[in-house]
Amino acid sequence: MGAIGGTDLGRFGIWTFDFEDRPAAAIRDSVQELEELGWPAVWIPERDGREAMTHAGFLLASTERIKVVNGIARIWSRGARWTRGAAVLLADAYPGRHVLGLGFGGKPQPGTTPLRAMEEYLTEMDAATSANPEPRVPVRRILAAYGPKMLEMARDRSAGAHTYHVTVRHTAQAREVLGDGPFLGVEQPVLFETDPARAREIAREHLHGYFTEKYNIAKFLRLGYTEDDIAGGRGSDRIVDDLVVWGDVDTVAARLHEHLDAGADHVGVQVLRAVPGEPAMPHWRRLAGALLP
Repeated sequence: MGAIGGTDLGRFGIWTFDFEDRPAAAIRDSVQELEELGWPAVWIPERDGREAMTHAGFLLASTERIKVVNGIARIWSRGARWTRGAAVLLADAYPGRHVLGLGFGGKPQPGTTPLRAMEEYLTEMDAATSANPEPRVPVRRILAAYGPKMLEMARDRSAGAHTYHVTVRHTAQAREVLGDGPFLGVEQPVLFETDPARAREIAREHLHGYFTEKYNIAKFLRLGYTEDDIAGGRGSDRIVDDLVVWGDVDTVAARLHEHLDAGADHVGVQVLRAVPGEPAMPHWRRLAGALLP
């Protein structure tokens, strides 16, 4: 479980925005401690200015064993030819340690749809040629996917799928579409807060942007939630509790295992903080004790 080809991500990894606004030295210290704690993988997004491929390369160069997964590299951020070139270099330099997660990401682009844009991007990537030597360990590629058609594309044109802010029910549905072979990695936000009102307040602040974005709203409606659950961006208790796992460490660990039971190969754990600016590392240490062998 947790393997993409010969790249073993383990059952659990860390999914984090934290490296977006920290200096390089602090990022290096953090990712090295994650490796020392035994975390097998770290997932990084592309959102606030860290370019996905150089970010992944820096983390790989700072460590010896931990796997680095782009979750996701946005297809609008660079041409397909250059994404392929960067992924080939990372695969060659760090065999079996980089996974290229690709996704639509960001604001919708005029004149296309996520499905068509991704199909065209993959076709261009696969057709690109260069003088770059092919790596001994091939590039590992997965796609951000939610709906059945994108999941089918992930199954047919990559090593599997990466999902973000989904429920255990969606994980089961995604596994059904993917079948037994392809990889399924699931991101899950968690919060160490036992007071329901406080936990939901923090979770709602985190989820608000997703409750106001077109494609995420469509994803939630497909999962059986209603416009009343979206609540104009606030989110009902039901959807908030389904999307963000909160409670003590035992409760959080049990809920994370539900994704594995539903068919996920790997869960990337995103830690939300009860106090703004609070460091994530103490929570990452705590989770290591609860989740890692």
